[in-house]
Amino acid sequence: MNKKAQAATEFLMTYGWAILVVGVAIAALAYFGVLSPTKFLPSKCTLPSGLACIDHKVTATGVTLILQNSMGYTVTVNSINLSTVDCASTPNTVLQNGDQATFTVACVQTSGEKFKSDIRMVVTRLDTNLSQSWNGELLSSVQ
Repeated sequence: MNKKAQAATEFLMTYGWAILVVGVAIAALAYFGVLSPTKFLPSKCTLPSGLACIDHKVTATGVTLILQNSMGYTVTVNSINLSTVDCASTPNTVLQNGDQATFTVACVQTSGEKFKSDIRMVVTRLDTNLSQSWNGELLSSVQ
């Protein structure tokens, strides 16, 4: 009976040490940032349909967005706010249907990190003179 207990104990100890080594290896990789999921996320810029985010760039000094109006009517972009950092821009730029414009929002980020922010825009439709608040999302790495 003692031999069976000893065999069972040795069996559990062997697997216990193997599981411990694997756990330490995973903890070390996570500690040094190798397993950080934010490094593997793709860059994206999404806005409501009709206003396309053609391209974007996030630098240590600000965020640049290239937007295209395809709503069928002329709008004025009154303000652009980013939620993650305290950044706001008041461009008051008129966008005709089909036109593109570049918008720059000045703010400070740390280079090499991922940047995720909600975009809040106030847009006025020129033919009705009504303002609307639009929300989008920006995810990119800081260059």
